[in-house]
Amino acid sequence: MSSTDRGRPGFPVVRLRRLRRTEALRRLVGETRLSVDDLVAPLFVADGLGQPEPVASLPGVVQHTVDSLVVEVKRLAALGVPAVILFALPRPEDKDARGSAALAEDGIWSRSLAAVRDTVGETLAVMADCCLDEFTDHGHCGVLDPRTGDVDNDATLPLYAELAALQASSGADVVAPSGMMDGQVAAIRAVLDGSGHAGTAILAYAAKYASSLYGPFRDAAGVTIAGGGHRRTYQQDPSNRREALAEVDLDVAEGADAVMVKPA
Repeated sequence: MSSTDRGRPGFPVVRLRRLRRTEALRRLVGETRLSVDDLVAPLFVADGLGQPEPVASLPGVVQHTVDSLVVEVKRLAALGVPAVILFALPRPEDKDARGSAALAEDGIWSRSLAAVRDTVGETLAVMADCCLDEFTDHGHCGVLDPRTGDVDNDATLPLYAELAALQASSGADVVAPSGMMDGQVAAIRAVLDGSGHAGTAILAYAAKYASSLYGPFRDAAGVTIAGGGHRRTYQQDPSNRREALAEVDLDVAEGADAVMVKPA
């Protein structure tokens, strides 16, 4: 008889295949199940469109108008999908260095979130991407330091917090800061709690990697980084496992209600 290193019985007393013998047994001991309840549908909504615009690099995905967004959300809710996450796009002429159109009280964020909330009530959880890259004319996730050209972390935080408060007041159940700025969760949590939105949850992009897999997504989001630039000064190095765990720990400590790894 063999045994394990810890002195417990091994083969032939222990045979893990016993619980794989029949379909019923396999179902009984299954550890991980994927169901519709695990799904979040990403949807893109663009200001200034007359009709939905297909995204060539993502077949089946479109940039919605507010009206077509409402139709799609109703369809998803009828299928039992429990949540959507919205990504909003301004008109190209409304982009500027600070992403100001994201913060407009009558802008695409407030109009699209309010329309979705009015349509589905509380039957579907509404998440909102909290970032500025779709709205900046340089394509980065925050304001730039004029001396270095790099994203100014601390100058960006108040803008994220202001955007999160706007999203919450417009109907978002969850805000999802995706810019990978240090301290973004704490800044957002403080403003949400101080503006009557303590019940709004934060889904933190805790480990967001600088990855070429974002190419089609940036097409859908209408984002081009000026001058062929990159985001490696704020998005994470995919090779750093310990750093990813540190990012998760910090976001949870700052008040994140859930964390995300992307791409995963």
